[in-house]
Parts: sequence; structure tokens; C-alpha cells
Amino acid sequence: MLVFKFGGASVKDAQGVINLGKVVGNYTGEQLLVVVSAMGKTTNALEKLTRAYVDGSEDIHTIFDEIKNYHFQILHELFGDHHPVFDEVANTFVEIDWMIEDEPHDDFDFIYDQIVSIGELVSTRIVNAWFNHQNLSSKWVDVRSYIHTDNTYREGIVDWDKTRASIQKDIPALLQKGIVVTQGFLGGTSENFTTTLGREGSDYTASIFAACLGAESVTTWKDVPGILNADPKLFPDTIKFDELSYQEAIEMTYYGASVIHPKTIKPLQNANIPLLVKPFTHPDAPGTVIKQDAVNKFTKPVIIVKNNQVLLSVSATDYSFISESHLSEIFATFAKYHVKVNMMQTSALSFTACIDFSAERFERLLQGLKQNFKVKYNSDLKLITLRHYTDSALQEVIGDQSVLMKQTNRNTAQVVIK
Repeated sequence: MLVFKFGGASVKDAQGVINLGKVVGNYTGEQLLVVVSAMGKTTNALEKLTRAYVDGSEDIHTIFDEIKNYHFQILHELFGDHHPVFDEVANTFVEIDWMIEDEPHDDFDFIYDQIVSIGELVSTRIVNAWFNHQNLSSKWVDVRSYIHTDNTYREGIVDWDKTRASIQKDIPALLQKGIVVTQGFLGGTSENFTTTLGREGSDYTASIFAACLGAESVTTWKDVPGILNADPKLFPDTIKFDELSYQEAIEMTYYGASVIHPKTIKPLQNANIPLLVKPFTHPDAPGTVIKQDAVNKFTKPVIIVKNNQVLLSVSATDYSFISESHLSEIFATFAKYHVKVNMMQTSALSFTACIDFSAERFERLLQGLKQNFKVKYNSDLKLITLRHYTDSALQEVIGDQSVLMKQTNRNTAQVVIK
């Protein structure tokens, strides 16, 4: 039994959906569960729609119309003018219509998940319809009935016992009958609300299903030849890794490598299931395999760039030393507002942390910290991490840019750059 995950770039247009069908068609002898992300940049567009709704922006219907038109154009190119999937997609978009007719009253993260989740629900309807149109027998499954989470919106925490029981109860029988198509990135709460698992969470979805079903492998199909040492859009002369160990992959995702969601690896490592990262345009290419006994070879450092960072400095109001009790209170506040620390440093009088910027969470964090501390911050920064660095490679990456914070250890160097 195999699990495939296709990202947004692989289904960004009609030709992408057609290609996806051809890739899957090569595995008709296998039991196959296919996890699909939202099409192209739909998640970004739905995030923009969410912001417009919450802010009461006048262009909300223009944004929404663009999203719908984009999907219906793909439908027309695939199926002509008539197919039952047109109504399925229209009815799915109606869920957003219902929501934006009313004034926003709920928490932003809750609203975000209810709107942004529509991208995966629509893309999987289209892909499932195309499979059946091509005589690839498949069934559309609502992942929210199988991946159960708590109420941490935008980063749902999986209830593994309940999830495993639901998946094992139904999915094996469905796989006997044909391909199962489901959504990445999404989960469901006990109150039947939608949660998301964090950006790029479709990889995590695939690993959850694989771990619960004892899959032979997970393949995530990307628009790159495999896992590279750096983003080829930012750095010349990148190299591809043929294989990586689970541990190295976990380290890379922890520091922000976006090719795989950070939570993806651990369930696969626990079940000893290999993860393959392959190019969807060249499905026969070897790509990169992540497995337990991989031999890591680093002829160049791994370079990871995270943009939209904030450097936050916290100090006591009475200029006292930052003690363990202060740190305990600071970290409790970070945890309360679900803000992750990407890099941190402590001095006698201050605690400094580099974090991802998210407007609502950052504002709540600021207000929480300011109750007992003085807070200063710099925004619009980037964090660059080098794994297996050399001093010359680090200096080359920094160049003449202004460094606000720098840390190095045996294997890893990190710099926050203005």
C-alpha cells in the first residue's frame, strides 16, 4: 500500500491535473491513497480573502470571484461545459458565501481554518472527478472524518488514538476497491469544525495515514528534483541529496526547510516507513529518499532562509537580571499564544527571540509580555540557517548584510539579518 501526496504546484492548472492522472496511472496495480493540496496559490488567495473578510474590505467579493473563476477555468479545460463535478465545486464554495454574508464574530484563527480549508476540499473534488473520467476508479473521502484534532485552530494537535481507530476502521476496505483521494492540511474537531495542521501540512497528513495504515512508503511529488541543499531561486549551484536520514531531515525541517512539513518525519520514523521526494514532471527520476539507514553526504552546507521574521527583546521593568523565573513566565506566554521560537539568546538583562510574524498572534504576544516586561522588537527581518557550515560559506551568505544576531555551534550557524 502506497501513499502519494501532491502539492499545489502539481495541480496548478488543467495540465497539472492531467499529469497527476498519468503519474497515478502508472501504479494501477497498487493500493493507493492520494493526498492533494489546494491548487496553485489558492491557499495564499484564501488567506487574502480571510483578511479581507475580517477587515471588512470592499474588495472581498472580487477576491472570491477570482478564486472561483480560477477553479472553474480548470474545470472547463478538463471536462468541457458539463460534468457533475461543476455542482460539487459550486456547492463547496457556497460554504464561504454563507460565512462572509455575516459579520465576523469568531476568533481570527477559527475563521481562517473555516475559509482556507475550502481550497483542499475543492482541489480533491476536481482530482477525484478526473481520475474517474480517466477510468481510474477512485473515491473522494473527507479527511475531517478521519484526522481528529483538538481546537487549536491553524495548528490542530492530532488525537492519535482516535485518528488511528477511524482510519483503520474504514480506509483499508476502500483501498481494496480503488484509489482513495483525500485532502491534505485539514483535520476535524469533536464539534465538527475544521482545523488546519499548519502551512504545508499536507505532507503531515500523508505521514499520518501512512503510519496508521502501515504503508510501504510515502511519496511527496514536488516541482523540484528532490531535496536540495538550498532554494535554487535564491542560490546558484544547488545540489540534490540522493538520501537523508530521518534525523537529518528532522533537523532541516525544524530550522524551516519548506520542502517538508516539520511534523512529517516523526510518524514515519516511528513506523520505519521511507519518505520519497520526487519530481512530478519526471516521475521515473530517483528523487531523494529519507530513511533510517541513509548515509548523509554533505559536500555543501544546507542553507535555509526564513523571511518575515521578528526579533523580540524582553527585559525586566526594574532592570533586574533575567532569571529562571522570568524565563519561565516568558515561555509560558509564548506557549499560550502558540508562538514558536526559531532562535533565542539570553544576556544578563534581556531575553531575545526570533519568531515568525503573524499579525494576530504577535499582537496578543506583545500585550501578554507587556504586562510584566519591557518589550522592543525589529520586524521585516530574515533568518538564515546553515547546517554543516564552514566559516567561508557563512561569510559568503552574509556578505555585506547587517547582522542583528548570530549563533554557531558544532553543526549549525544561524544569523538574523536586517
